[in-house]
Amino acid sequence: MELSYELYADLPEEPRLTALLDLLEGIFSNQSSAELLSELTYQSARTGLQMWLAIASGQVVGCKLGYERKPGHYYSWLGGIHPDFRGHGIASALMHQQHDWCFRQKYRTIRTQTYNQWRGMLILNLRHGFDIIGTVQSKRGLTIVLEKEL
Repeated sequence: MELSYELYADLPEEPRLTALLDLLEGIFSNQSSAELLSELTYQSARTGLQMWLAIASGQVVGCKLGYERKPGHYYSWLGGIHPDFRGHGIASALMHQQHDWCFRQKYRTIRTQTYNQWRGMLILNLRHGFDIIGTVQSKRGLTIVLEKEL
């Protein structure tokens, strides 16, 4: 499988945007494309947004999105891999790209959050140097907060 990776400093143009929304809707089945687009647009306007997309045969098969939390601190917000493409190291590759970019941009820490239901993401974060720094009770359940120093 030949993969390429693309970095966007904002929301991508069509057809990449629709492909990204389709991927996210498939991963986060509790949200529609319209709701996801609203969140992406809001976040992009509020803080700016960087996104790394994994592309296989012209198809968006993975993504890693984030933004600056505050000067020197980055928030890794959304990410996921199409179920048919999991287990090939794509999530790790996207994470490496995001963290390398953050290091070059002089960020000192990266923070992320996940839920116990997404254990694969929790394990991936721990394997890539994140520490659990706390939990927060949210409307979706117990949120696990992780942080990594660069």
